[in-house]
Amino acid sequence: MDFQLSEEHQLIRDVARRIARERVAPRAAEIDAKEEYPEDIFAVYRDAGLLGLTIPAAYGGSGAGFLALALTVEEVAKYCCSSGLMLLLTALPTQPIVLGGTEEQKKTYLPPIAKGEMRAAFGLTEPNAGSDAAAIQSRAVRGDKGYVINGEKAFISGGAVADYVTMFAKTDPAARARGISGFIVPKTAPGFSVPRLDEKMGVRGIATAMLCFEDCTVPAENLIGGKENEGFKTVLGTLNSVRPIVAARGLGLAEGALSYALDFARQREAFGGPIADLQAIQFMFADMAIQIEAARVLTYQAAWLVDQGRFQRQDSHMLSIAKAFATETAVKVSSDALQVLGAQGYMRDHPLERHYRDARQLMIVEGTSQIHRVIISRALLDRDLVYP
Repeated sequence: MDFQLSEEHQLIRDVARRIARERVAPRAAEIDAKEEYPEDIFAVYRDAGLLGLTIPAAYGGSGAGFLALALTVEEVAKYCCSSGLMLLLTALPTQPIVLGGTEEQKKTYLPPIAKGEMRAAFGLTEPNAGSDAAAIQSRAVRGDKGYVINGEKAFISGGAVADYVTMFAKTDPAARARGISGFIVPKTAPGFSVPRLDEKMGVRGIATAMLCFEDCTVPAENLIGGKENEGFKTVLGTLNSVRPIVAARGLGLAEGALSYALDFARQREAFGGPIADLQAIQFMFADMAIQIEAARVLTYQAAWLVDQGRFQRQDSHMLSIAKAFATETAVKVSSDALQVLGAQGYMRDHPLERHYRDARQLMIVEGTSQIHRVIISRALLDRDLVYP
């Protein structure tokens, strides 16, 4: 069992670390305060070739894989969770096309993302359908000019800046999950609109948006895979494969919070010396490190599984374990790091209040912690996860 990163992975991580320290860190507070999409950070990623890590080389990406993307997101999220989400959004909306798209769809829609010429969003969640993805109500009906789509999508990260959306709608409503199809909807499609942006607690540099499809018409060739009622399998494959990247957001955020609090504790004096000399504080840091290192192993293993093509039902519990543990670690570590700073940690003079706000999102997106526990417990009951 080899825990050593490959030379390629080390190189990608080092590039991401340099970008994170030199370009992302100085902008993190401003990105949060202004709630503006950081175009300058996007340009840095584009110039460094980091926008196509999970897109196969045949379609303009580097094909470096999900572990490479996880390493990149981890480094960036140490300083800015919004900038980490920007990288995740190169994989989440494109993975349905990678997994289920036709050859023509792959050639048309994947290279512009890898080159930074276009941006995309993933449209699944609706006002009345979140964790229960099979309950979506958006409808798509075949017509003379293609498909006519009606419905709404809610809380869509990057939806306001996306050039196209990979979205899912019912083509056979009576069939529930088996009646879902995927579509590629350009922002220029008639009937598509972005009527509202959300007021968020954290991760404020990447807006979430309400997307509306009102008699929105797309050509028949925009049906993902060219077949109706094949969308739910693509949804599950996409969500499973991207879960290690959400875990990496949590891992990086936790590392950044610990590092900041530790530097503070070495300088802050109380009771005759630095508070880092107090055993109560030392034990807090030790617990943070234990959680972070456990989250790292789970996250890297999950990303490796995806790169091996192991993200179907029989392995999904391991992806859920990584996502749940790493994101909950982010919340716990950011909270404890803030506690080390005391009242100062609660102030915007320090990044920990931002880390804490950002971390809280991670236990909700890409499946809540409770949904992942359902997946894990089912794996135990079905003997997919066994301790002989």
